[in-house]
Amino acid sequence: MLDFDAFVLCASTGDLADAETETAREHADAVEFRLDLADDPLAALDDYPSDGLPLLVTYRPEWEGGAFAGAEASRLDGLVAAADHDAVGAVDLELETLRTEQGVETADAVRERGAAVVASVHDFEGTPASSALRRLLHEAASLGDVGKVAVTAETGADALRLLEATHAATAWGDPVATMAMGAAGSHTRAVAPVYGSKIGYAPLTPAQATAPGQYDLATLRALVDGLVGR
Repeated sequence: MLDFDAFVLCASTGDLADAETETAREHADAVEFRLDLADDPLAALDDYPSDGLPLLVTYRPEWEGGAFAGAEASRLDGLVAAADHDAVGAVDLELETLRTEQGVETADAVRERGAAVVASVHDFEGTPASSALRRLLHEAASLGDVGKVAVTAETGADALRLLEATHAATAWGDPVATMAMGAAGSHTRAVAPVYGSKIGYAPLTPAQATAPGQYDLATLRALVDGLVGR
């Protein structure tokens, strides 16, 4: 199981060959493997070396900004099958999914296999009000081992509201991961760990970005290390 007591920087990729590159090994604490971006994700997991970086697996559906368009039962079965691999230390499940009986059963199965659950929610339209942000973070942290909330910042005030909610959640004892997408929020990816955010995501190169405003892995590593250390 991945330990989120300290900040974990994930190299995000749909190709596990990236996990073995010098850039990933030097800068990442773990690898977010995007099953929805891989051609044959379970076969790739079978071939993944036992001494590789720990994996956080994500199978993002289209309705939450991902690429998976198949049956929900198949997607959730795939996440449980992925958790059977020793290298998988955490599994991402959408907060909306965790609000269903099927989602709760999937989370239980994932934990039985020794992996943590990251409960995630993405707002591609804007940044909720402070009270709504705090409620989302608390619900996500309650249903998952870490609650992840990604919003879209249009102004500096949006970014500040997210950082304030991150600080409040951390003060309450809720383990959370936060980031603001878009140009106005890109700095939150480096600054949110100062306020308690437990997970960061970055592509190995700018061309591999999967969300607006992402820094590449080496850049985000240097920024976070400069602010909070490693």
